[in-house]
Amino acid sequence: MMPRALLAVMVLLGAALPVLAGEIAVSARRSGYDFLSSDTKAMQDDDTANPAMLSVLDGETLWSTKAGAANKSCGDCHGAADASMKGVAARYPAFNAASGAPVDLGQRVNLCRRQHQQADPFAPESRELLALTAVIAKQSRGMPITAGDDPRLASAVARGRELFVQRQGQLNLACANCHDDNWDKHLAGSAITQAQPTGYPIYRLEWQGMGSLQRRLRGCMTGVRAQALDFDAPDMISLELYLMSRAHGMTMDAPAVRP
Repeated sequence: MMPRALLAVMVLLGAALPVLAGEIAVSARRSGYDFLSSDTKAMQDDDTANPAMLSVLDGETLWSTKAGAANKSCGDCHGAADASMKGVAARYPAFNAASGAPVDLGQRVNLCRRQHQQADPFAPESRELLALTAVIAKQSRGMPITAGDDPRLASAVARGRELFVQRQGQLNLACANCHDDNWDKHLAGSAITQAQPTGYPIYRLEWQGMGSLQRRLRGCMTGVRAQALDFDAPDMISLELYLMSRAHGMTMDAPAVRP
């Protein structure tokens, strides 16, 4: 449960802030990495100390493991991940022609499992799905985020922004109230970041494990006493897409470590 002191601060915050926040200027955008302590930065920067790399190792094994009725591995179709997946994570969520809607990276992995491996999809937040998305995301390290460029995604990006500035929950807070209006301030001792999703999936110290952007968003929704969106719900994907699009041009640092 949320500590009473934190809850009280958030209630006051919700009462004081406007519904719509000002957009963060491109020149002022900062990754969550910039808000880390020096110790956590050192942990992320050193692959031998970064706990997310254990998930990457799992993903490398899964990449070459044959699965499903087709008895194919990811590598059988795509070859080596370090070549074929370069820059891929930086453009997700991406438009899926079959559904006419955006899908995020985890959904894309599961579509491949169904269609090409003829295997059951992995469950949201499962070790396997996080591992495969981690190894794919790692190949985009240092590359610019391009998600949202596709004009077919315009309506989904707009929907995501609506959700970002929409007050919700018992605390009557919008994502923008914290991450646009009050970034670089502190809430109960923790830095308020700009919610730039440059490093997902991440190893979060609070979780002592890996998690997707969807898990982080659901945690925020629960924190403001709102009904959390279901994993892979259309609005969840739209919100993911908007967040990635507002980080357009920022460099990926996945798999990241966060507090």
